Amino acid sequence: MKTLQTLTKVTLIGATVAAFAGCADMTPKQRNTAIGAGAGAVGGAILTEGSALGTLGGAAVGGVIGNVVTDDKKK
Repeated sequence: MKTLQTLTKVTLIGATVAAFAGCADMTPKQRNTAIGAGAGAVGGAILTEGSALGTLGGAAVGGVIGNVVTDDKKK
């Protein structure tokens, strides 16, 4: 059982590092869309007590908001 827990932790850490590395070359609009989707998913899950539909709905709404509030201008 201890081996499975260790493997799970290592896998989660690896996935987190890979996700952050994948965000390095995103435009601000893409990055804010992803952040909005993540925050919306967490909010939707909390508000609906873990419902999959609530999580997906929150992610969709958060992604749209993150996309819309970001300027298209390059600075």
